[in-house]
Amino acid sequence: MTYPLRRLLTYGRRYRRRIWLASSASILNKLFDLAPPALIGLAVDVVVKQQDSLMANWGVATIRGQFLWLSLITMVIWALESIFEYAYNWLWRNLAQSIQHDLRLDAYSHLQSLELAFFEERSSGGLMSILNDDINQLERFLDRGANEVLQVSTTVLIISGAFFWMAPKVAWMAMLPMPLIVWGAIAFQKYLAPRYADVRERVGLLNGRLANNLTGIATIKSYTAEDYETQRVAQDSEAYRQSNRRAIAWSGAFIPLIRILILFGFTATLLYGGLEAVAGNLPVGTYSVLVFLTQRLLWPLTRLGETLDQYRRAMASINRVMDLLDTPVAIRTGDYRLPVSNVRGDITFKDVTFAYRDRAPVVEHLTLKVPAGKTTAIVGATGSGKSTLVKLLLRFYEISNGEIILDGHDLRTLHLDDLRQAIGLVSQDVFLFHGTVGENIAYGSFSATNGDIERAAKLAEAHDFIQLLPQGYDTIVGERGQKLSGGQRQRLAIARALLKDPPILILDEATSAVDNDTEAAIQRSLEKITCDRTTIAIAHRLSTVRNAHCIYVMDQGQLAEWGTHEELLSRRGIYANLWSVQMGERRVAL
Repeated sequence: MTYPLRRLLTYGRRYRRRIWLASSASILNKLFDLAPPALIGLAVDVVVKQQDSLMANWGVATIRGQFLWLSLITMVIWALESIFEYAYNWLWRNLAQSIQHDLRLDAYSHLQSLELAFFEERSSGGLMSILNDDINQLERFLDRGANEVLQVSTTVLIISGAFFWMAPKVAWMAMLPMPLIVWGAIAFQKYLAPRYADVRERVGLLNGRLANNLTGIATIKSYTAEDYETQRVAQDSEAYRQSNRRAIAWSGAFIPLIRILILFGFTATLLYGGLEAVAGNLPVGTYSVLVFLTQRLLWPLTRLGETLDQYRRAMASINRVMDLLDTPVAIRTGDYRLPVSNVRGDITFKDVTFAYRDRAPVVEHLTLKVPAGKTTAIVGATGSGKSTLVKLLLRFYEISNGEIILDGHDLRTLHLDDLRQAIGLVSQDVFLFHGTVGENIAYGSFSATNGDIERAAKLAEAHDFIQLLPQGYDTIVGERGQKLSGGQRQRLAIARALLKDPPILILDEATSAVDNDTEAAIQRSLEKITCDRTTIAIAHRLSTVRNAHCIYVMDQGQLAEWGTHEELLSRRGIYANLWSVQMGERRVAL
């Protein structure tokens, strides 16, 4: 049993009963499907031997009675074969759908538990390829391929046994091609495996390109890069096509080779068995059965190529899906439960150091305190590590050294759900889901009423512009909110965070995409919102945080200055320099 198949069977233990039922239906269907050649042999035996036939020996004396019994048995067998064909189709297809559904949900759920660094190193299109194409490939194999494997195996076992029981001298001729067919199947499996793995890799790259381009369609159009991107898609698509061609060239050769081997087995049985029947060494009825059974034994093996093709594709896909499921979760949740109602919001960064993978530290030996119920601002030049602190506080990344403490508890000991429920984040990179305005505001607060949504929108200075939209709160915002302006998206994000009503509010450049009038309106509402709430304001525009209780100034991942606005101006340091530049009083020295 190959390693990918072992992984699939290990995953599929929960479906053991359904697999047994589906397998039993497949086997029983094949048993009844193989019965007609035996009935034909009995009928020939009645015609040739009449009152001396096998059925006469079973107690049916008259020829008419023998044919009536054969007819009755035939109807019963055909009915049972049809019933079990329906049964295995229904069972296998529903089993395939169930495994596909559960595997996709498990893979997606596991994907959501992985740290942000995992997504930064992989394309969204490649991950979509695993969640869709690879899982669908497995579903296609379970839908048909598993039944084919069982029925071919049943055919080989039953007919081989019947051959050696009825005519051992002829049986070996029909069986002669079997070792070559099995050897060929195994050889093809080994040879095709890396080729189908390459096919799955190529389709992942193609999906990644398409997903990336559709997301960035506005940039493509604005730079008139349509032809360039078409060429790049064509290159990826051609690589996928050529990879498939290489696999098809070998998988397509399997059936013709099998046909040649089948020809030898069938011809040998036809010739040698016929001579034995003429010589009186083999009953005519038995010879008829052998000819039919040889065809029933060997001909289904031509489908082995198609089944093998489905199997290799499915195993290549299951490897990718299982590799995703086996990806370790780097950021584990803690066990300590801290209900949101008990969170005061006292935060301490204690000697914190952090570096993104394969990069120099972004934050190094940082210690700062965010008091509960106060507004604390963090400012600094681009790349100074401001937004990284937010990601560390939400445990999107794990710190390298030090501690981050919330209300006396190390974040690593807290349950992740409790931690993130206690924090409302308004990021500079606003993401809105394809849906209505109201649905986007209520995202994360799914039990909110229309009144709750409207109150949050008013606090975020968003209600007025929402009322002017074609369907108001029921207006579809488009994918990523593309039907709205940057400022409108920003205000919806603020409303979403306010509706959550968290004890800790983080504003990461929350007014970066709004005009001066909107910024002033939002600042007025924020003065009410942040009252008696722990607020961390990450800002590039210093005018938005001048009223903060404490302002921390970051410089190259370290804390350079801290104090109130007036205190920092009086020190004439980094903050005072930035303030002068932004107020237009003088240019920063280079």
